[in-house]
Amino acid sequence: MKSRDRTERFDVSALHAALDSERRSRHLTWKDVAAQSNVSASTLTRLSQGRQPDVNSLAALTAWLGMSADHFMRAETIEQFGAASPLAQISSIIHQDPHLNPEGAVALEELIRATYARLRTDSD
Repeated sequence: MKSRDRTERFDVSALHAALDSERRSRHLTWKDVAAQSNVSASTLTRLSQGRQPDVNSLAALTAWLGMSADHFMRAETIEQFGAASPLAQISSIIHQDPHLNPEGAVALEELIRATYARLRTDSD
């Protein structure tokens, strides 16, 4: 596999979305994220524009998230969840969240399922 193929498989938008979600859950600004992760604010701006982070920034940001960089590799995601639908993947993650009680996880899952059904573009 060429290195170019590997670069194309990294999902920058998923990394940025995860960073934004974590930032919001911790009630932080992007400046706070930069300071806590030891990554420059300009790097975070470049991520928001879809540009790839350098290796050191990627390592720092995934450490700040508490996630493996493999999670943002498209091929790794397929291997991790197999042929599971996106909703099944999300459900699995929600139910593993120690910050949600079972009722909260079910409520969040129902909200996501309804929103997904409303917004999906295909017509099964």
